[in-house]
Amino acid sequence: MSQPQTLLQLTGRSYAPASLQHACLIIIDAQEEYRSGMLPLPGLDAAVGEITRLLAAARAAGTPVIHVRHLGVPGGFLDPQGPRGRFLPELVPHPGELIVEKRLPNAFAGTELHDRLQALGRLDLIICGFMTHSSISTTVRACKDYGYRCTLVDTACATRDLPCGDGVISATELHRAEMAALADNFAALVPHAAALI
Repeated sequence: MSQPQTLLQLTGRSYAPASLQHACLIIIDAQEEYRSGMLPLPGLDAAVGEITRLLAAARAAGTPVIHVRHLGVPGGFLDPQGPRGRFLPELVPHPGELIVEKRLPNAFAGTELHDRLQALGRLDLIICGFMTHSSISTTVRACKDYGYRCTLVDTACATRDLPCGDGVISATELHRAEMAALADNFAALVPHAAALI
């Protein structure tokens, strides 16, 4: 039996991963909730290390960086007024870096993200952050609708265990399945930050 191909490959629409010199780096929901809040992610620290490498390389290359911050529920999940809604200390935006605030998983929904990207004039986007199956997935899928080319960094994203029927899908299984689905038709997938640096 032959090796399966992605839909991007089968349709001749696959593309090479983005280069930092010509792309925009988008970091999604790198917030304290996922370290010390209601939803600590098992792969968070490893992913933060990868995002930190990407961010340092982007800053050194003069690559535009956009930090997406989810505005959650006051007193609850991703509290916008409390510590759990804050950026992780390793990934706090530098002065001059853009911050886009969202209320839905898709970072384009009800935000100025598309307008900001149009003003930057960059069609290639490098995306990382949290959670793989939610805000990462919905944003990457939306990128295709807007005509952007996404590069997704596998180890710079993480998610959590989910209940499923009478069992559990582990964060590792869920992340792997979501990455495969996004690489099928929505993004070029690279294994780690070093592939882009």
